[in-house]
Amino acid sequence: MAAIGENLKVNGERLWDSLMDMAKIGPGIAGGNNRQTVTDEDAEGRALFQTWCKAAGCTMGLDQMGNMFARRAGTDPDALPVYVGSHLDTQPTGGKYDGVLGVLSGLEIIRTLNDLDIKTKHPIVVTNFTNEEGTRFAPAMLSSGVFAGLHTQDWAYDREDSEGKKFGDELKRIGWRGDEETGARKMHAFFELHIEQGPILEAEGKEIGVVTHGQGLSWTQITVIGNESHTGSTPMPMRKNAGLAMSRILCKVEDIAMSHAPHAVGAAGHIDISPNSRNVIPGRAVFTIDFRSPDLAVIEDMEARLRVDAQAICDDMGMEVIFEKVGGFDPVTFDETCVSAVRAAAERLGYSHMNLISGAGHDACWVNRVAPTAMIMCPCVGGLSHNEAEDISPEWAAAGTDVLLHAVLETAEVVFG
Repeated sequence: MAAIGENLKVNGERLWDSLMDMAKIGPGIAGGNNRQTVTDEDAEGRALFQTWCKAAGCTMGLDQMGNMFARRAGTDPDALPVYVGSHLDTQPTGGKYDGVLGVLSGLEIIRTLNDLDIKTKHPIVVTNFTNEEGTRFAPAMLSSGVFAGLHTQDWAYDREDSEGKKFGDELKRIGWRGDEETGARKMHAFFELHIEQGPILEAEGKEIGVVTHGQGLSWTQITVIGNESHTGSTPMPMRKNAGLAMSRILCKVEDIAMSHAPHAVGAAGHIDISPNSRNVIPGRAVFTIDFRSPDLAVIEDMEARLRVDAQAICDDMGMEVIFEKVGGFDPVTFDETCVSAVRAAAERLGYSHMNLISGAGHDACWVNRVAPTAMIMCPCVGGLSHNEAEDISPEWAAAGTDVLLHAVLETAEVVFG
């Protein structure tokens, strides 16, 4: 092969078959998946991935956070590897592609290189990061956060789910806690293919999203403490309705986010009302406000205004309010060289493409702190993700993986002859 040309593409049918086989593990109730992190279903999905990787000639590494690293050797033993991957865990009502495409596309790259006997100077490592979703053990991107040095491993091990089970204990229980020091690996570069870009690519008729930046994120948990009382016997002026205070705060969240339109967003995704009984006025409301923007100053402004407005509402209603920052990260600028490799690959292959700012958090956002990183997006039907109805086409999956293949090969340096 004299050059990497547009004729070099992955086996799209094989990639799709792998996606469908993985989707059989941890099926949901409406056609998607429920393969939450460090569950028995997660363990089964990991075992299948490991079987496929070993069949492709890879060696498997496993660190103390359960991150999996399937390595295809390069010709230079001293060259740092090019990493590619994402996550296999899903939301409780997740789809077949969110995260999974990013892992199995990496496996398909290895298989394609094996088929064509293509060698690279740098090793290529396919990665499955543990607990990207953060739905069972908050925060999201937990293990890549430990890998990049944002969290300590002991702190991560102590995260608890709704039943009081600890992450570290559950990771050990399912048999996927390794011995390798988390974060000890050094990367030449990291690439992640994903679907979470909303309806943008489909609406614009583009096949590839070249991700240049990632939005910053702020999660603030608010607890409003009122007074539980009977809905029928408590006069209106004497009520301390935590649910009503929450609703007024949520209206302020909408106003705050809209004031920074179109790039800022805000909403409450997690809401608990206590005692959540038909004939009891809520005495306690716990909810988490999710603010996002590609501009750190905007995020800080939204956080500050939220606290001022929520405090004023609760003071006026005679209720206590507690604020806790429970997650977040600064906006991300991805590596210019890696981003250029993605864009050049899309152009070489003739795929329509556009620049994107990622609105969701990804493992790549943390890895970007320790290695040159870039992301690729493929369209999803109706922009739907974190939903069992999440859907992509085989052609979209193959196109994204083709671009990933070429970007990885440019970075890992094909060895000719």
